Amino acid sequence: MSIPLTTDATLHPLVLPARADAADAGEFRELARVRNAVYRELTGRAEQDLTPEALLPLLRSRKERTTVVWAVRVDEEIVGRAVVDIPLEDGSRVAIASIEIHPHVWGRGIGSAILPHIEAVVRDHGRTVIQNWTEQQAGDGARLEARTGYGSVPDDHVARFLRRHGFTLEQVYRVSRLPATDESVRRAQTLLDDARTFSADYRVLQWMIPTPAEHLEGYAWLKSRMSTDAPSADLETDEEFWDPQRVIDAEARISEMGQTMQVTVAHHVGTGELAAFTELGIGPDPTATTHQHDTLVLREHRGHRLGQLVKCAALLAWREANPGSPELITYNAEENRPMLSINEAMGFEPIAYEGAWKKELR
Repeated sequence: MSIPLTTDATLHPLVLPARADAADAGEFRELARVRNAVYRELTGRAEQDLTPEALLPLLRSRKERTTVVWAVRVDEEIVGRAVVDIPLEDGSRVAIASIEIHPHVWGRGIGSAILPHIEAVVRDHGRTVIQNWTEQQAGDGARLEARTGYGSVPDDHVARFLRRHGFTLEQVYRVSRLPATDESVRRAQTLLDDARTFSADYRVLQWMIPTPAEHLEGYAWLKSRMSTDAPSADLETDEEFWDPQRVIDAEARISEMGQTMQVTVAHHVGTGELAAFTELGIGPDPTATTHQHDTLVLREHRGHRLGQLVKCAALLAWREANPGSPELITYNAEENRPMLSINEAMGFEPIAYEGAWKKELR
C-alpha cells in the first residue's frame, strides 16, 4: 500500500525478502542501490557501500530491536528510504530514525511529508524521543556548534531541515582516516611498545569472530558497557543488555553480511577480567576500506594506556592479515579527547564530521 506524500511522491512500507536474491527481491535490491548512491552523495565517499546481501541482515527486526523500513518513490523511481529502529531495552524512551533521499529530489517537501509518518510509528511504540546520526560533507560556509561545546557541522541543507523540524545538535563525531602504510605500521609498533610499559598487568588477546566460548561472557560485558561508558552528551542512551547469546547472534549477522571482524582485548592478568577492546572489520572485498567499530576501555581500568595498547595491537595484526586494505576509517565523539589523542598519534586525520541529533516529541 502506497502512502501519498506530495503530488508525485509516495511512501511504500517495505516487506523484506527472505533472501537478497529471491524472486521477489527486486524492490529491495533497487533500494540497496539507491541507498549507496545517497550515501555517496552525502559523504563524497564510497566506503559505506553495502551489497543487498550485506544490507538485508541489518534491516531485519531482532529480539532487541524492531525495525520499520519504507521505500520513497517519485513516480515509479525509488529515490530513497526511511528507517525507524525501536530499541527494546526495558524502559526505553527512544527511537532511532533516518530519512535518506537522493539530493536530486531535495527541496520538494518530501522529507517534511515523511516525518509525521515516522513520528506516528515512534508514538505507536510508546517512545517520546527521536535520535538521528547524519554525516555531512565539509564546507566553507556557516557552522553549527554541538550543545556539548565540542565540534560543529556545516549549517547546510541537512542541518536546516533537522533544525526546522525540532531537532537539536547534541554531539559531533569526527570521522578519521588512517592510510595503511609501512609508516603507520612503524608508528603503531612504537606506540604499542610505549603502552606496554604502562600496562604490565595486562596482556593482549585477539581472535577472529566467532568469539571463542571462553571469552563470550567477558566480551558480552564489554559490549554492554559501550552503552554506559562511552561519551553520549545529552542523548538518550539505553543501557543495553548483552549476554553470550546476543554476541553469537550479532556475529552470525556479521558473517551473513560476508564480513570479517577481528576483536582485540586487554586481559587483566590479576582478575581475569577483559578490560578494554577494539574491533576491526572488512567486507568480502579484501581491497576495500577497513572499519574500526566499537572501542572501549572500562572506566575502572583507565589510566594504563589500554586504548593505545589494543588499537595499536589490532592495527599490527590486521595489517599483516589484510595487506590489501588501503585505509582504516573510525568515528569518535569530539569530546572523547583520550581516544582522539591516540588516533592522532597513530596518524589518523579528520576527513568529515557526523552530527548526532535529538527531538523530544510533545
